Amino acid sequence: MYSCVVVGTDGSQTADKAVEVAAQLAREWKAAFHAVTAFRSGARGMGAAAGAELVGGGGVLAHDAAEEVAQRAVDKAGLGDGAHAHAVDKPPAEAILATADEVKADLVVVGSKGMRGAGRVLGSVPNSVAHSAGCAVLIVKTD
Repeated sequence: MYSCVVVGTDGSQTADKAVEVAAQLAREWKAAFHAVTAFRSGARGMGAAAGAELVGGGGVLAHDAAEEVAQRAVDKAGLGDGAHAHAVDKPPAEAILATADEVKADLVVVGSKGMRGAGRVLGSVPNSVAHSAGCAVLIVKTD
């Protein structure tokens, strides 16, 4: 049904649920699988000086940590050469959308984290992706 699936992950347990669903769909459809993790370059502040992986708010990782998280998702997917890891220097929703455009994805999978409470009002990754993607979006219930 779909030939190219993109999934966003920050390495959290909730994101792992979305990765599992995306991998299962990619496996069933023999689709390409792309795991995307956002990072921020030029980290500043005490956390960066102390070597913290997380940079800023919203669970945005530093570059090396983002590469590791994306690769771990690819490894978990177990899809071999059809799976690719992407660490993207953008906010999470933009990173997912940019990668989906770049690889010509026809399905983006994200978790539902942030779609309730204040995050729903102020904006969330799944909300932004659902409203801006140029392809189908599956929001997996993860919280």
